[in-house]
Amino acid sequence: MKSVLKLLTVRARQALEATDGMPSPCQSVCRMEPDTGLCEGCLRTLDEITAWSRMDDAGKREVWHEITLRLATRH
Repeated sequence: MKSVLKLLTVRARQALEATDGMPSPCQSVCRMEPDTGLCEGCLRTLDEITAWSRMDDAGKREVWHEITLRLATRH
């Protein structure tokens, strides 16, 4: 699981530096953690996952920002 979080950390940095188009944080590890309500692979909530395809880049950037905050508590 550590390798997934390391990859997500790299992808978060890249996404927040992107100037056009926000990549999805999905890591294809789609399991929800019952105690946190976050996906084990991408650290998004179900609401964030569901809304992703309808979000504009600003919304997606905010989700990526939230992911970086969540990553910080896991290291």
